Amino acid sequence: MSDGSDTHDNDRNGDELLGGEEPFDEEEVVAGLEEELRQAAAVLDPVPDSLRQLAVEAYVLHDLDARIAELTFDSLVDSIPVRGATDTPRMLTFQAGELTVDVEVTGDGLMGQVLPPQQARIEVLAGPRRPGPALTADELGRFTGEAPPAGPFALRLRAGGEVVVTEWLRA
Repeated sequence: MSDGSDTHDNDRNGDELLGGEEPFDEEEVVAGLEEELRQAAAVLDPVPDSLRQLAVEAYVLHDLDARIAELTFDSLVDSIPVRGATDTPRMLTFQAGELTVDVEVTGDGLMGQVLPPQQARIEVLAGPRRPGPALTADELGRFTGEAPPAGPFALRLRAGGEVVVTEWLRA
């Protein structure tokens, strides 16, 4: 018979578990579970190397001092298609404050104008590949490029002491 004084050693402290285990640490368990899930995901659903490289390149190409030019017109979205028209150029307009960049993308390359008219240097950024050849806008802000962008691209303009980067688009 028990006189009520014989208790299990493990019942002395409510924080101790049966069998002499240490108290339950929720943060440690969550961290361990998170690590196990990361390892399982790495084995069962790994991030493709090309996607990882794209992410690294996009970060490297990021200009902290650059202003982002907002896409205000895209002929693929904002215009009405013309029946029978084939191989029509894609027209894009970007705006960053007072600066506007109009771009026409065709199978032959790029053509555009910086407004207000001014000289500028334009780089065609193309994801994991190196930037395309630098284009130069003349005193009227006009520029052309021989090679059309393939895949995702953005433009980086250097004009009047400032840097403007357009949103990324798919060609």
